[in-house]
Amino acid sequence: MVFAKDASSSGYGLDASAPLLPSVSGDEEMHLSSQPKTFANVFIAIVGAGVLGLPYAFSRTGWAAGAILLLTIAALTFHCMMLLVRTRRRICLDQSAKIASFGDLGLAVAGPLGRLAVDVMIVLSQAGFCVGYLIFISNSLTYLLPISVPFLPFLASKDLYVLAMLPFQLGLNSIKTLTLLAPLSIFADIVDIGAMGVVIAEDVSILLTRPPPLHAFSGPAVILYGVGVAVYAFEGIGMVLPLEAEAADKSKFGRALGFSMTLIAIIYSLFGVLGYAAFGNETKDIITTNLGPGLLTVLIQLGLCINLFFTLPVMMNPVFEVAERWLCGKRYCWWLRWILVLAVSMCATLVPNFADFLSLVGSSVCVVLGFVLPAIFHLKAFSAELGWVEATSDIAIVVIGMGLAISGTWSSLSAIFNSVSS
Repeated sequence: MVFAKDASSSGYGLDASAPLLPSVSGDEEMHLSSQPKTFANVFIAIVGAGVLGLPYAFSRTGWAAGAILLLTIAALTFHCMMLLVRTRRRICLDQSAKIASFGDLGLAVAGPLGRLAVDVMIVLSQAGFCVGYLIFISNSLTYLLPISVPFLPFLASKDLYVLAMLPFQLGLNSIKTLTLLAPLSIFADIVDIGAMGVVIAEDVSILLTRPPPLHAFSGPAVILYGVGVAVYAFEGIGMVLPLEAEAADKSKFGRALGFSMTLIAIIYSLFGVLGYAAFGNETKDIITTNLGPGLLTVLIQLGLCINLFFTLPVMMNPVFEVAERWLCGKRYCWWLRWILVLAVSMCATLVPNFADFLSLVGSSVCVVLGFVLPAIFHLKAFSAELGWVEATSDIAIVVIGMGLAISGTWSSLSAIFNSVSS
């Protein structure tokens, strides 16, 4: 989805950003999600705007390397999601605790430090998603209609669009409750799928007429870049516990989640390979900007921009929740929200490339949030009974995840600095 992904904060259970989740009061199982609804919720929670950066990532890594990385990250993401589910079930069984969110689980397993770790990663990831949205919107609008201001020649068109959105975003993010914006998430998914369909149709048309030269592998130097983009594309770990809690048949939740992740991985791989295969080395960081002129292309790009514009307040809500809990005793604070929105907007003006930023967010906070913390919590919760195989697996995920986070962050920052300097 464009904007329900990981939209629940560390302190939230179910929220308005997951529109297909039922409103449950008490233990009314009649309101719980069926298998098809669970599948739809998983699809909404994971599929997002990050998919539009996959073809560019494949052009960097090679189509075969990109597909292999994507499928590997999908399998690892599913495994870590199930680690969270099993950990929550174990804690609830032992302590009769009610754990509604990732942050609740961190508190139950590792105390205040565990909650703090999840809070920090949630804030960084959600803010990173919002920066990515602003970059996407400003780059897309610049592609459609470049602008300039004579008395501000040092500001690029992209920067001007970000600044033009700022007053409206300050107003939207001042709203205490964003329930009315939540239904846009379903429409956003429709636009996302429509954009993917248009891109795939264009890809096939180009492939049948003038296929460009391609490469399958680019070497190890760009592997970390591909890992970061792939992790970003699958980041939906914050919604897993609320989704599992609302599944009517919890024994089949893993099966529904696995089927959803498999289908999404196949769609992502097809989209990335076809996008790169159609445009080759000319593939741009946002694949929709590779499309030729036409009314449908313009409508798709404008639709994506409008949806992301109204999504940004929903995605910032977890950041506000944590910041207001830390600094204002959980009280609403408009000036704190304005400072955070201003900081996100300023960051968006400093990053020139959408896919480079996806890689940075994916390589840093998303790796820690999606892989490292679930493995640590699982290892701690089951420490007394894990066999050596499972314990080794958890430790390996933590070690590899931290290695990827450190090296991937360095690689992504280098790419961003190179883009800025050039």
